[in-house]
Amino acid sequence: MLEYDFEASIGYWLCLASRAIERALNEELAPHGITFPQWQVLAWLALEGEELSQSQLADRLRIEPPTLAGILDRMERDGWVRRHPSTKDRRKKMVRPTPRVRPIWDQVVTCARRVRARAVQGVDPAELETVKRVLATVRENLSADRSLREAV
Repeated sequence: MLEYDFEASIGYWLCLASRAIERALNEELAPHGITFPQWQVLAWLALEGEELSQSQLADRLRIEPPTLAGILDRMERDGWVRRHPSTKDRRKKMVRPTPRVRPIWDQVVTCARRVRARAVQGVDPAELETVKRVLATVRENLSADRSLREAV
């Protein structure tokens, strides 16, 4: 039989927590007509200044460009985003939110904050800071590993 020490795996625990957050956020967003992947697109656009290329979005979402294209097709159809050629490189498609997003943005941010509050309910603030530091270290360690492998 296949064996692995799942209980000792930080990846296992991170995946379980991530999926629980994704499921809860999907439930919160559904009444607003937004899915979790669509929320991720809008969140990255908000974080990065409201315009990114499709390839930048795919990188940030860690999904393949054709998968992102399907998400953006639906978002464009529903009026959430608009794609246009880059002024610097016409081969690139730039993505930006439409004015339709503005009225519901505060509502979906409230959804995300409710899920965040539920996720950390009962967690001591000092423990939460420890979790953040540990996860930052894990991320840094894995980024450093990638840099070392690319240098070889």
